[in-house]
Amino acid sequence: MRKVTLLLDDGTKFHGTSFGYEKPVAGEVVFNTAMMGYPESLTDPSYEGQIMVLTYPLIGNYGVPALSKEPNGLTTYMESDRIHPRAIIVTDYSEAYSHWNAKESLADWLKSEQITGVTGVDTRELTKVLREQGVMMGKILFDDEPDNIPTAEYEGVNFVEQVSCKEIITYKSEQPNAKKVVLVDCGVKENIIRCLINRGVDVIRVPWDYDFNDMEFDGLFLANGPGNPDICEVIVENIRKFLANPVVRPCMGICMGNQLLAKAAGAKIYKLKYGHRSHNQPVRQVGTTHCYITTQNHGYAVDDTTLGDDWEPLFVNMNDGSNEGIRHKTNPWFSAQFHPEACSGPVDAEDLFDKFVKLL
Repeated sequence: MRKVTLLLDDGTKFHGTSFGYEKPVAGEVVFNTAMMGYPESLTDPSYEGQIMVLTYPLIGNYGVPALSKEPNGLTTYMESDRIHPRAIIVTDYSEAYSHWNAKESLADWLKSEQITGVTGVDTRELTKVLREQGVMMGKILFDDEPDNIPTAEYEGVNFVEQVSCKEIITYKSEQPNAKKVVLVDCGVKENIIRCLINRGVDVIRVPWDYDFNDMEFDGLFLANGPGNPDICEVIVENIRKFLANPVVRPCMGICMGNQLLAKAAGAKIYKLKYGHRSHNQPVRQVGTTHCYITTQNHGYAVDDTTLGDDWEPLFVNMNDGSNEGIRHKTNPWFSAQFHPEACSGPVDAEDLFDKFVKLL
């Protein structure tokens, strides 16, 4: 196992050994505090271009399931058909694994996908640095290749374009004469699509920059995705056209979808110091004492003080007070910054899909 060094932009160094594909990489270093679900997290398109740090100390003990697909084309156990982070950093990689549906080890999966893996790093100490200094760019260097120094940019890169579908894809439910929902693919997790078709609606998945307004559909869904939503002005303009249409149709957004809907409503977006990436974020519904425990993965947030008069906050994060969703005061438009479909994580808020489908 080759010796490697993680070099952060502030000069901080962490040392470990390689257990994945042996390639120097660079990217935005972020941490995830989930205790399980690394196959789902690694295949979440929202991590595109990042270096993922897992704070839970033991990773790999249940291996990796096969990349199988259902008849409708959705992956069975993953959230997309490939790994999206450029690297994964863990404290203790478990070479031995055991699980009923495990096909291979995490190391073998990383090698086949050409993704760098680092073990032997105190990821909780690394997380303290990221919490105090904020997320920053970092480089994973192989100690025996001191001149092989990778470079990467994160700010200003349109990662949504990299992970969105390139053509329209339709997913049929088993419901006859089903309602049609247009899903704008900014990097959608596939369990979002599954949650919709399981509720009897047909999903029409369109590329991120596709103008869907001339299509025939009953509702609009704005998906999650990676990077800075301010780069996605094309989507925002299409959403504004949808909101201005005299024919009012329901709209729901998740994660980046919350930010894009808020931008279309006139609000501003800002970058969080270190983001929310975990399975245990407490979120309260505004105006109630109802609190959800949620799965989250985002680095940006909505400044809900800049919302227009026709809009209001729907959810608030109980840890830092940041916005977790918005809604229109009269029209059937709402969003959640968290992931009600989880996968992995708690499913406390999955009923938001029921509320959306009932509005169609």
